[in-house]
Amino acid sequence: MLHSNYQTYHLQAKLFRGFSDSSRLAILESLRNGPLSVGEIVKATGLSQSNTSNHLRCLGDCGLVAAEQRGRFVSYRLSDDKIEQLLQLADDLLADAARRLFECTNYELPAAREGGPEGRVPSRNASASRRKASSPGRRRTG
Repeated sequence: MLHSNYQTYHLQAKLFRGFSDSSRLAILESLRNGPLSVGEIVKATGLSQSNTSNHLRCLGDCGLVAAEQRGRFVSYRLSDDKIEQLLQLADDLLADAARRLFECTNYELPAAREGGPEGRVPSRNASASRRKASSPGRRRTG
């Protein structure tokens, strides 16, 4: 029984990893209203074509999106209506818990803790590191 539960939890974690990337979420969100081509997804998400294609391949391999050839183009759609329901449930949950989630530091992405562009939050030690790196007599690298 324990082994079976572990396999279930492992598969659930893999499923949620499909939803855990902001680019993949943007793609899934863009497909909520129906099928789109890669070009339409690029336009809807602002992602590059190559980034979009890579994430679509990942989402397709995991069974979250389905592809259908339409003439010269491939059309992508959510592979199951339950995915749209899960995204709607996430919207509803976020509406109730947005403030707590915004303040939560337990699930930040590693890049978000390092600071930098795109609204990332600097780590607690980032300003001390910058002071050390810019103090006289020290060379700045990278």
